[in-house]
Amino acid sequence: MKKFVWPLLAFALSNCQEKAAPPEPILPIPHERQIAWQELEYYGFVHFNMNTFSDREWGFGDEKPWQFNPTELDAKQWVRVAKEAGMKGLIITAKHHDGFVLWPSAYTAHSVKNSPWRDGKGDLIREFVDACLAEGLKVGIYYSPWDRNHPDYGKPEYITYMRNQLTELLTNYGELFEIWFDGANGGTGWYGGAKEERKVDKFSYYDWPTTIELIRKLQPNAMLFSDAGPDVRWVGNEHGLAYETTWSNLMRDSVYAGMPDFDKWATGQENGTHWVPAESDVSIRPGWYYHAYEDHKVKTLPELMEIYYKSIGQNSSLLINFPVDTRGLIHEKDEEAILKMAAKIREDFAVNLAKEASFKSSFSRGEGYGVENLNDGDFNTYWSTPDGQIQAFVELDFGKSVSFNRLLIQEFVNLGQRVKDFSLEKEVNGKWEIVARGSTIGFRRILRFPDTEARKIRINFLEAKGIPVISEIGVYFAPALLFPPKITRTPVGKVSITAAEDSQQIFFSLDGNAPKVGENPFLSEFEVLEATTVQALAVDSKSGKSSEVARVDFDLAKGTWKPITSDSNVVRSIDEKSQTYWTSTSNELVIDLGKEISLRGFTYLPMQARYPSGFISEYQFEISDDGKKWNTVRRGEFSNIQNSPIEQIVRFESVQARFIKLKSLKTIDENPATFGEFGVLTR
Repeated sequence: MKKFVWPLLAFALSNCQEKAAPPEPILPIPHERQIAWQELEYYGFVHFNMNTFSDREWGFGDEKPWQFNPTELDAKQWVRVAKEAGMKGLIITAKHHDGFVLWPSAYTAHSVKNSPWRDGKGDLIREFVDACLAEGLKVGIYYSPWDRNHPDYGKPEYITYMRNQLTELLTNYGELFEIWFDGANGGTGWYGGAKEERKVDKFSYYDWPTTIELIRKLQPNAMLFSDAGPDVRWVGNEHGLAYETTWSNLMRDSVYAGMPDFDKWATGQENGTHWVPAESDVSIRPGWYYHAYEDHKVKTLPELMEIYYKSIGQNSSLLINFPVDTRGLIHEKDEEAILKMAAKIREDFAVNLAKEASFKSSFSRGEGYGVENLNDGDFNTYWSTPDGQIQAFVELDFGKSVSFNRLLIQEFVNLGQRVKDFSLEKEVNGKWEIVARGSTIGFRRILRFPDTEARKIRINFLEAKGIPVISEIGVYFAPALLFPPKITRTPVGKVSITAAEDSQQIFFSLDGNAPKVGENPFLSEFEVLEATTVQALAVDSKSGKSSEVARVDFDLAKGTWKPITSDSNVVRSIDEKSQTYWTSTSNELVIDLGKEISLRGFTYLPMQARYPSGFISEYQFEISDDGKKWNTVRRGEFSNIQNSPIEQIVRFESVQARFIKLKSLKTIDENPATFGEFGVLTR
C-alpha cells in the first residue's frame, strides 16, 4: 500500500496547481474586430461597374448610365463560386473612380436608377447583400473617394456628397465586415463637363477623422481599409504578395492614402505604434475589370498557389478579385481557376502530421501554457515560456520517419506580434540539421521546403520582441504541383518551349485548339514570324499527370525592325525579354517596321525592374508613311499602371503604316519614359 502514496500525492498536487499568469502583452495589440477579421483569412472582390461596359480599368467619368446593362446578372452565382472556393466574404465596387453607383442613390443621377438594367428599378447592392447573407457570406463595400464624374470633386461640397452616400450604404444594407477605400486620388476627369485635371491634398482633403467617426457610429464592427488603415492596410502591391518579413505593426500616423513612397511602409514596422495588419489584393486576371481579350490570361494554378503561400502564408489576408463579365456573371474560366485553387489548398493541408506526434519543449510557462496547446486546434490556447526566456524550442516526435514539406505556425497575436527569427530542424543520426528558416510569424506563417524525411523535428525560436506565445503548429506533406511549360520567342521569331523538369514531355499546338497528349511533341525550336497562338502542356513521365495549358499570343517578329535613335540600348525595348528596358530621353519610341503593315493596335509593357521609373501614364500613338509626316491614331491613358504594371493593350481600327511612334505625354513620376517591351497587333 505504501508504494502508492507518492503517485497519489503527486496526482493530488497536480490537480491543485493554479494556472500560471498569462504573459504581458507586447504592444500594439489588435482590437476585437481585427481579430474576427483576421480569422476570415481569405475572401473575394467583385469588380463590376461601368468599367465593365466601357472596357476600361479607370473610367473618365463621362460615361452614360444607359451603358450599364448586364443581360444575365446573377449575384447568387457570384456567391456560389466564392463559397465553393472557400471564401468567407465578398466585397463589391459600389462606386469606382468614374462615379457611377450600383444603388439608387438619392444624391446622384449617375446610378443604376437611370440605366436600362431592371428598367431602372434595380438595386445591385441589395441583390448582392441578399445573395451573400442567404449563403452565410460576409458583406463588404468598396467606395472610391475619387470621383471623375462629380462636378464638385476637389471642393468641400464633395466631402458632404461622399458622406451622404456612405451613410446610405452603411445604414440600408445591414452589417458590413469591411469598408474599402482606394488610394487613387485626384487627376484628370470629366467633372461635370469641366474636363480638367484636379489635384487634392491627399493628407487633408477628405478629413478622414470625421469620416471615420461617422463610419464607427454606423458600422462599429466594420474593418476600415486604406493604405494607412486605420484597421487594415494595403500590402503595397497588386500582385497578392506579402513579404518574408511582414509585421502587423504600423507607424500609422506617418502613413496616408496615396502617399508616393508607401512601399517603404508596406511591410509594417517592428516598432510600429498601431496594429494595422496587411491585406494582399490581386485579380484572377491581369486587369481588375473584365476584358474579353484577357480570357486566356486567367492565372494558372501554380500562380494562384504562389499567391496563397506568399499572402496567407506570410501574415496577411488574401483578397482575390473576380472581374464579373458583361453578362453579369463570373466567367467560366475564372470559376474553373479559383475552384482548382480551392481543391489544391484542401489537398495540401488534408493531413496534419503533427496530430500524431508527441510534443515537448525546452521551457514551459506552467499550468495552462504547455505544449499540448500547440496541437488542440484552438487558436485561443497557446504555449509560452517563463518571463525573460525568449530563446526556446518545441520538439515533435512522430514515432516513425515521415515525409513532409510544409510547416504551419501561428502566434497568439491577441498579445502582440513577437517572433523575429525562427528555424526548423530535423534530427539525423542524433544531430540536428537545418531544414528551413523564417523571420516573422504573426497570425499565420507557412514555410515551404523540399520534401524531407525525419522522425523528429524541432522549431527553434531564436529572436523575438518578447517571450514566444505560439498557438498552433502543423506539419504537412503537399503533393507536387505540375507547372505549365514556358514558351519564349527570340526577336527573329525562334520559339522554344521548356518544361520545369527534364523528365517531362511537352506537346504543343499552333491551330488555336488546345494541345493533346501524344500529339505534336515539342522536339526543337521552330519559327513564328506572324500573328500566331502557341499553346503547350507538360506531361510527367512518372505519374502521367498533365500540367495546365500555357498560352502565348505572338504577333509580328521584331528582328527586322529598326528603331530610329542613336541610342543602341533601344533594342532592349523590342528584345522579347520582359526584364530588360530602355529609357528614352526624348520620351518616345520610333520604329521603322521595314515595310507597310496593316496595324490593329499595340502593346506596351512598363519596365519590370525592382525599382521602376518612367511608367507612361498618358500616351499618343502616331503612324507615318515616310517617317516625317505623322498622323495621330490614338491618344489616351494607361490607368492604374503604377499599382498594376502589366502589359497594356490598345486596339483601334485597321490602319496602314511603315513608321510608328509611341510618345509619352506624361509619366507617373515625371522621369523620362521607360519601355519594357513594345509590340504591335495585326489581328
